[in-house]
Amino acid sequence: MTCALKVSRPLDWAAALVALTLAGAAFGQEAVPSPTPSAPPREQKGGPSTQTQSGRRAAETPANPAAAERHRLPPDSTTHQTVELPGRTLSFTAIAGSIRLFNDKGEPQADIAYTSYQLDGADRATRPVTFLFNGGPGAASAWLQLGNNGPWRLTINADSVTPSASPDLEPNADTWLDFTDLVYIDPVGTGYSRFVATGEDVRKHFFSVDGDAASVAVTIRRWLEKYDRLLSPKYVVGESYGGIRAPKVVRDLQRDQGVGVKGLILISPVLDFREFAGSSILQYVARLPTYAAVAREARNKEANKAAGKPLTRADLADVEKYASGDFLLDLIKGVADPDASNRLADRVAQLTGIDQAVSRRLAGRFDVAEFRREFDRQHGRITGRYDASVSGPDPYPDSSFLLFSDPSGEGISAPVSSAVVDLTTRKLNWRPDGSYQLGNHTVERAWDFGHGINPPQSVADLRQTLALDPKMKLLVGHGLFDLATPYYGSQILLDQLPAYAGPERVKLMVYPGGHMFYSRDASRKAFRSEVEALMK
Repeated sequence: MTCALKVSRPLDWAAALVALTLAGAAFGQEAVPSPTPSAPPREQKGGPSTQTQSGRRAAETPANPAAAERHRLPPDSTTHQTVELPGRTLSFTAIAGSIRLFNDKGEPQADIAYTSYQLDGADRATRPVTFLFNGGPGAASAWLQLGNNGPWRLTINADSVTPSASPDLEPNADTWLDFTDLVYIDPVGTGYSRFVATGEDVRKHFFSVDGDAASVAVTIRRWLEKYDRLLSPKYVVGESYGGIRAPKVVRDLQRDQGVGVKGLILISPVLDFREFAGSSILQYVARLPTYAAVAREARNKEANKAAGKPLTRADLADVEKYASGDFLLDLIKGVADPDASNRLADRVAQLTGIDQAVSRRLAGRFDVAEFRREFDRQHGRITGRYDASVSGPDPYPDSSFLLFSDPSGEGISAPVSSAVVDLTTRKLNWRPDGSYQLGNHTVERAWDFGHGINPPQSVADLRQTLALDPKMKLLVGHGLFDLATPYYGSQILLDQLPAYAGPERVKLMVYPGGHMFYSRDASRKAFRSEVEALMK
């Protein structure tokens, strides 16, 4: 969940001869490149991440090589599946398995788990194949597979799903398998993926911006070689922190792996940590349209439902204009100009419905947590971070401290975890030991965002990949009510791209919904149509 939800989640095969064979074949060819010094810092946004005792254990490096081999992932499992969907039947080959990665000395480092679905009877040379991963860092790909585009789907509407909801899967009429094969990748520390090597150096390598991207790129190349798909049209999908990871993966594929990518699809991405956190005033510009969207959705909810007209981005044109205009000008003037500060605060109060006195006290500059608390404080409710149109009771409404979780995120992690484990072990017949890590907080806490004055960003990678390949296209999808990665922040950054990345190649779509806007039927269907058009 998709850059940084809070969840916690939920492996022997053959032996030394096979391991030695793989290691021998791996020398140089299968190595994960060492990362170059990465851009730095700071708060992670986006995908699921929770912590439990089992989550911490599963992310740790085994105590010694023998222990690592005992917990090696089992052999790949291949099954043949069929799903009956409206107007068609899809027959496909499902493979749950792993790819072992090595360093430049041929020493095994990690086993990366994947789940792939390939339509039977298709021409491999012309049939697209799409690689998908989530964000976090520390989030597994189950959100995309079971919530959005896999052959089976779990209802994950944040306003109706609770931890005790049934994890039963149903055929997904909106699967992308109609027009592309699908490969879901779980970076090390997520899903069933795990370290093989011991020691801190390997952890530092994989739990870094560039080391992580390099490992995913090598995994993609190895999968293409393994299944004879190097000739296929290739696409990459990243969600949330995947907005940092995916452009770097594509750049690595182009530059170091000898693999071209036809299209990059980003779902609720974060593209730059520099401008939308800390002391940057642009963070308030990026969030204001979403704050206003939440308020208008709340005020007009019943009327919108009755009229069958959900709130759309077009309804926020006035707020976007204000955010990039007079709002920004007054922000720059700051509290040193009382008239500008009060003018801004009063307009923010008007747009959000938050008490004018509170808005003036905060100078109209609401942090995400402050907005979530103040928006419906009179009724003792807090909004979600991943979907701020969803609210729940504040467990400590009278406290001066922010002691609440996310009503739009945490409630859905349990059914997603149960569903993906049941799918993998029972239907796909792949039974690793250990826990499935849907969201691993340990990975997030251990993540190395680099050192220096430049926090991580992927806009530079987008510029390079789009410039290098004039045929490559970029599709970005966002939810109106997402406070983790507000859509207007991406709009601001995409507007800075050069003319060669014009609207015929770069497209931003905004839908009703939150971070996982695809949990809403209409939004999921609309985005699927955009993806299908991109691949034609």
